[in-house]
Amino acid sequence: MTFSITTAAFAHAVQHYTNTIGMEFVEIPAGTFLMGSAADDPQAYDVEKAQHQVTISKAFYIGKYEVTQAEWEKIMGEPPYQRTRSNPYYQLPGMKERITRPNHPATVSWNDAQAFLNRLNQLDADHHYRLPTEAEWEYAARAGSQTAYSFGDNEQELGNYAWFGEDFSRGGTHPVGQKRPNPWGLYDVHGNAWEWVNDWFTSRHSPTAQTDPQGAPSGRDKTVRGGSWHNTATSWRSAFRKPYSPDYRGISIGFRIVMEK
Repeated sequence: MTFSITTAAFAHAVQHYTNTIGMEFVEIPAGTFLMGSAADDPQAYDVEKAQHQVTISKAFYIGKYEVTQAEWEKIMGEPPYQRTRSNPYYQLPGMKERITRPNHPATVSWNDAQAFLNRLNQLDADHHYRLPTEAEWEYAARAGSQTAYSFGDNEQELGNYAWFGEDFSRGGTHPVGQKRPNPWGLYDVHGNAWEWVNDWFTSRHSPTAQTDPQGAPSGRDKTVRGGSWHNTATSWRSAFRKPYSPDYRGISIGFRIVMEK
């Protein structure tokens, strides 16, 4: 299937916004794109299908970076580690030190992310903050592309855009914003930390065209996107998706937020 992405993004420069907390956001224009992977894509998993047309009807602001440990502590009054230290991977030699630095992604559960958003919405009544829908996340991550990655199909270029492929003995999250951004100015949409989205996980996409889809009304697991510092190249593809329980506190799952003005 061939399809032209329709978006205002090519008509004007990317707009940025910094809130009173100091968090940076990028405006994502309204537009239409193909979500998921084509049936004949040899790299695609069944969970990435069926490829279908999605329209994002309104522009929105999304975090330029994944929410950091420092931002979490500023809002919540304690480091994320206070919630997630029960994960056995934290007990690996040096792991805590490698993933809890202030400018690293805050690695928390989906439920924890909701607590953060509730608190942030109380502190900044002029805006509304939430997780992106899965469609919004993929649309923003693709940044006008229909290739495997936001920068194209060449896996050899991943090192310029993503932290990836590290093992548990020496690896961990990295400071946000150290690699190249995608064409719309978002950092770490490939690698570093998985990112929670709002949607319940489903085994396949609906094949029908949709406008502003919100996902299934209920489910067991929530969806993560983007891959992390210890995954393979397949996981960093723009269409790849994976389920995790909303109460799972992993050492490689963070989040990026949407701001509504």
